[in-house]
Parts: sequence; C-alpha cells; structure tokens
Amino acid sequence: MVQKKHMRTEQKSNVKNSISRLAAVVLLTVLQIWWMILVLMRVNAYSTWISTGTRILALVVVLTIYGRHINSAFKMPWIMLILVFPIIGLCLYALMGRPNTTKRMATRFDSIDRKLFPFLLQKDSTFHQLEEKDLATANQARYIWKYAHYPVYDNTDVEYYADAEDGLKAQIEELQKAQKFIFMEYHAIEDAESFAGILQVLAEKAAEGVEVRLFYDDVGSIGFIDPGFIARMKKLGIRCRVFNPVMPFLNIFMNNRDHRKITVIDGRVGFTGGYNLANEYFHVTQPYGYWKDTGIRLEGDAVRSLTVTFLEMWNAVRDSDIDDVSFDQYLPEIQYMAQSKGFVQPYADSPLDTEHVGENVYMDILKNAKKYCYFITPYLVITDEMGRELSQAARRGVDVRLITPGIPDKKVIYQVTRSYYNTLARNGVRIYEYTPGFCHAKMCVSDDAVATVGTINLDFRSLYLHFENGCIMYDSRTARTIREDFDVMFPQSRDVSEYYTGRRNIVLRVVQCFLRLFAPLL
Repeated sequence: MVQKKHMRTEQKSNVKNSISRLAAVVLLTVLQIWWMILVLMRVNAYSTWISTGTRILALVVVLTIYGRHINSAFKMPWIMLILVFPIIGLCLYALMGRPNTTKRMATRFDSIDRKLFPFLLQKDSTFHQLEEKDLATANQARYIWKYAHYPVYDNTDVEYYADAEDGLKAQIEELQKAQKFIFMEYHAIEDAESFAGILQVLAEKAAEGVEVRLFYDDVGSIGFIDPGFIARMKKLGIRCRVFNPVMPFLNIFMNNRDHRKITVIDGRVGFTGGYNLANEYFHVTQPYGYWKDTGIRLEGDAVRSLTVTFLEMWNAVRDSDIDDVSFDQYLPEIQYMAQSKGFVQPYADSPLDTEHVGENVYMDILKNAKKYCYFITPYLVITDEMGRELSQAARRGVDVRLITPGIPDKKVIYQVTRSYYNTLARNGVRIYEYTPGFCHAKMCVSDDAVATVGTINLDFRSLYLHFENGCIMYDSRTARTIREDFDVMFPQSRDVSEYYTGRRNIVLRVVQCFLRLFAPLL
C-alpha cells in the first residue's frame, strides 16, 4: 500500500514536470516572437525606406491572403492584423500562417497514403444497393470515397454506447480476445485509474506475443503522462509513438494535432467515438459536472478503414522511425456475416489538404435533411457556410437542434460558442445547453436514417486544423438508437433559443464580436 502510494506520488510529480515542459515551450515561443518583432521595429525606425518597404510588403501579403483558396473566416483575422499592425502581423504570419509550412509533412503523408489506400476498395455491389435505397445518401458516400478515399461497407455490425463508461467496458472485453495485434490511437491518454484497466490487458497480451501499439498526441496528453511513460510501456512490450512532440522553437505544424480516437483489434473489431482514455471521460473525476460522451463498436468489413487510418498516422509521424515494410498482415480478409442491415462508412480528415471532409459531411447531412437534424458538440465555432446551412435547413421547415455544454471546460471558447446563438436562434435553430455538465460527444443524426459518431467538433480546430476521424451510418438501426439518446438528452437540457433571440448587452456583443473575429486562430 505504501509502495503504491509512493508510485502514485512520483507519477504526479512527473506529470507536473511535463506541464512545466509545456510552459517552458510556450515561454520560449513567446520570447522568439517578441525578439523578431523587436528587431524588425528597430530596423523600421532606422530607415524611412525600410518602413515604406514594410508597408508595401504588408499590402502584398494582404492581397496574397485575399487571393488564397481558403475560408474567408481564416483570411479576415490575418488581413486585419497585418493592416493595423504591419510588423506584428507580418511576423506572426511568417511563422504561423504561410500555406507552405506543412509541405514537408504533407509530402510524407502522401507517400504513406499511396501505399495504404490501395488496400481500400469500393465494392460496386454495395454502392449500387445504396443508390437504390437513396440517391442523396449514395452521392454523399461517393463524395467521401472520391475525395477522402474511404469506401462504404454493408457487411458490418455497429454497437452504439450512450455513455463512454460502457464503451470502455466493451473495449476491455474485446482487448482480452486479441490474438494478433492491437492498435490504439488517442488524442489524450492519462496514466491513471481508467487507463490502468486497459494497460493491464495490453501488458498481458504483449506477454502472450500479441503486437501492441499505442499512439498519442503530445499536447493532448502532456498534462496526463510523464516523460518516463514510453520507457515503461517498452518494458511491458508495448510499442509507443508520440504525434508531433512539443518543441522549444516555432513550427506551424505544431498547430495541427492528432485528435483521432481509434482502437483496432486483429482487424476484426474497431472502436471510435468522442472519448479519450482519461479519468474524466469515465466519471472517475468530474471537474465539469456529468461528462457526456459516446462511442461505437464496429465488427466486420468496415474495420479495415480504421486500420488504415491508424497505420497512416503511425508510419507518417517521423522520418527517423522504422516504419512498416508490409501492411498485408494487418489488413486480412475477415470472414464475417453481419447480423444487421445498413451501410457503414468510417472516414478520416486531414489538415494537410484543401478538402474539409468533416465539415462537408455535416453540411451534406443538413442539405439532405427532410424532417429533423440534431447535433451535439462541446464547442460551436463555425464558418459562415456552416451557419447558413444550419439556418437554411431550419428555415425550410427542418427541426434543427444543437446541444452544447451547460458547464464549460474553457470559458473563453464558451463565450465564443454563445456568440453564435443569436443568429441561429433567430433563423429557427433550437439551441439546448446540457445542464448535467459538459457534453464532449460529437454526433449528428437526421431523419432516423443517417448518423455520424466520431471526433469532429463543430469548431475551426476540428474542421480545419486537426487530424480527425468519424463514422457515418446510412439506413442503420444505429441512427434510430442515437436519436433515442437525443430524446433522453433534450429534457435534461435547457432550451435557450428564445432567450438568445432577444437583444444582447452591448458590452457583451462587443466582446463576443472581438472573440469571433479571432476565433479561427484560437
């Protein structure tokens, strides 16, 4: 007992060291920016010609930004910042805004994708069946296949978990059945009680000869994992990799994080959803009231797409890693006969291309909705295009509803979230705040026919800056099960639609407008 207490105290101390590392990196980054700005300001003050050149350069950069094929919400903050504060704006844009700064990483991902995507094939018979049922949903599936390279499957069973705790229990049960390999990729892993149950199984399986891989994001886990975590995993036979480690120098790719949540077991069973592997997701701790999160279990052909998504990130993370030479052993042909009907299409989204699959999937569901369309999201920081789709669906008679947290985890983002309520509510969108606590689930369901579960929030970071994944289900009983969960959540939530259709305090409006302006950069 004393030894366990000592180990726990030591781990907490090491986690504090990790947070200190993050703080040091932030401080060094700020100092770098300050130094660059200070040097340029002194140079500009030294010569009128240099000052004039800086202003001309600022104008050229502004025109270049204006001409870029990106969302206008990303253009406006940079344009205003550079025009009002040329030196500060140019420095920040040079470090954080240039489109070619992630070119090297994009090239590496393209190289891996050329090897992996041939393993994903679209069966014509499956697609034709979907076309016969509903051409609109078939067109959406075609878009995901054509631009994200993920096929739609019909031989897959889906189990929905309305609570992350239930998902974790099912996950541990399946991990215990692993015979060949276990792949786990999560934005955040906390080396604490909830993960301990998983770790025990992973260690046992590794000792049996099962190949176990664990992948996590450095920023997402930095407050949860100490520097010795990887060494401890290695001793247990578990291979670990970290996505995009925080470094004490400026790098725009640092802004792109791995937000995916994936578990794959033997290529047979897969899990995904909104929850990470940390205590607060499973009610061990409750810093923001009751934590609402959800997930799904896949069994059948569609698990192949989750496997490919994991292998892409594992093999693309660093040039210095020894990557997989062959993928065949991880992508076997599984003989499985699904018990339920319907179509399943797991997909992934990347910030390294110009195709915003996550946002387009949501907007397509809204466009095709006939009776209702429900969303739940922890953050609501959306583009004008997404706002128009939500509003237009409501205006043509669709019952559009949004559930956001009643207790926020980030107060600034919460104010930005609420700044969108007025316009949406005035156009007929009904907005609910989840009063039991914080809702971290990322779901959408429409007409009992189409539903998505995954990692994609309705915010700029998820839709434009992070590596994400989701799963869309067509003509599936899971869609009805998810709608039933929404029917449970609505009475638990506070309908704030009418309140936000009225006039807002002028000071609050000014603050929210300012936050909205720079929301894409938060």
